[in-house]
Formats: sequence, C-alpha cells, structure tokens
Amino acid sequence: MNSVTMFAPRAVGEKTHILPAFFPVPMLGLIPVNAFLIGATEPVLVDTGLFPLSDEFMAGLRSILDLDALRWIWLTHVDADHIGSLERILAAAPRARVVTTFLGLGKYNLRGALPPDRVHLLNPGQQLDVGDRTLLALRPATYDAPETTALFDMRTRTLFSSDSYGAVLDAPVEDAAEIPAARLRDGSILWATIEAPWLQIVVSEAFERVVESQRALKPELVLSSHLPPARGMMDTLSAHLLSARGAAPFVGPDQAAMIAAMRAADVPEPRVSQSRVSAPSFA
Repeated sequence: MNSVTMFAPRAVGEKTHILPAFFPVPMLGLIPVNAFLIGATEPVLVDTGLFPLSDEFMAGLRSILDLDALRWIWLTHVDADHIGSLERILAAAPRARVVTTFLGLGKYNLRGALPPDRVHLLNPGQQLDVGDRTLLALRPATYDAPETTALFDMRTRTLFSSDSYGAVLDAPVEDAAEIPAARLRDGSILWATIEAPWLQIVVSEAFERVVESQRALKPELVLSSHLPPARGMMDTLSAHLLSARGAAPFVGPDQAAMIAAMRAADVPEPRVSQSRVSAPSFA
C-alpha cells in the first residue's frame, strides 16, 4: 500500500462500527487510523478521520447513519488524524455535540472556534449517558496529547483506547488476531515508543499500576485508533505495552537516511538551497 486508503465501514461489535483507514509511512510501516460509531440510543461518533480522506469518510459515515440522528462526537484528542471531518460533520449533524476536555477545546480553538453550545466538556473519571448505555471517560495508559480521553462502553465492555495499544503494521488486516504474534509484539512496542516518548523516564511501578487499572476493566474488545480490532487480547496488549517501557527510545531517520531511501526508491530528491545547516559550536 503506497497511499493513504480508507476501507468501507463494517460492524465490529454490538451496534458498533469501525471506519478504518491506513496511512503508509516510508521507512516505518503502515499505521491504522480508525474512527468508530457507537449505535447507542444517542449515537456516538468516536473521532472523525483524516483530512485527506474526508470525502470518503463522510460517504462511509452516511452509509451507516443518518447524520440528523448523530448526537455526540467524542474527540479522544485533537491531533490531525482525529479531527479530519469534524467541521463537515458539525454542519451536517445539527444535533451533535463535541465531547472533549477543557484542554481539547482550547487546542482546537487555535485553528477555529467551536460554538459553546456544540461542546460538552468531560474529564477522565466522569460518565456520559447516551440512552441505552453509559460511557466512562478515562485516561489511557499511553498518549501523546494531554487532552487525550479514552472511553469504556460499560454495556458491551468495549475499550476505545485512543492512540494507546496501537501498532505499526506491514499490511492491512481486519482483525488484530490476524497479525503474526512476533510482528504484533514488535509493532506494538515500536508504536508505543513513538507515541509515548516519555515511557523510558517514568517510574516502572507507577506505569505498571496504570496498565493494570486498564486491564482491570476486563474489556472484551479493544478498539484502538491505531490497531485493527482486538477481541480477547487485553492481556497480550498490556504485556507489549509494559515491554515498551524497557525498549530503546524511537529515533527517526535523519536527512541523510531519507535521501538514501529516496534514491533507493528512485524518487526525485528535494531541491535545497546552497546554504548549509550545521550543528552550533559552543567552543
């Protein structure tokens, strides 16, 4: 897969759909980028996909829900791969309100203000009643943005874990169980070191308590923003996350490595000015 691609929505649980996409990153691998729809009495959309795929996302969402019925848009955080169609959905779904935190609202408003009457602020530990079920907001085990809020569907025991429990893949799959065990382990550890660069500096016992608190929820299904659906795999995913704490920090390719990869792929090199960039001297 050489370009960002969205697949058709599909059911992954009781009144729960995934809107899946995959984003290839050169020299790294394939990153799943998922949004989800909870078909509650008051329907809940969890995140809104990628900007480049907004047309496909809107078409996919409309294929499984009349947007007049959408009541909640739960933003796990406001990174670009989670808010790609937010403004279009707000325009098309007049009854929908955005669920976020105070920090999430502030960060989003740096790019364009959300009307206060379209926002519902919810902190980790608080709950949202959506008619036929209750959603518990919680802080995920790992995250790369301070406003991140995962959610736990207390009726179906589904954990929507935001970026946590993600993995870098080799190829698109529909279910995490299809990923070979060693590849899932390596891809999970790699992803954790990318999205949580602070892992290596936290106290081991404290991190273990956080991971155990998530496992104690006993989710039957883990729906990560960056992993195919994982059913009955919470112990495995938790073990990989704990292993990531002892892994080397992620260091991405530098300019020389990028140029070498472009040459190997017969991709034209970027044009640069004659000025040179060098490390500062402190002598």
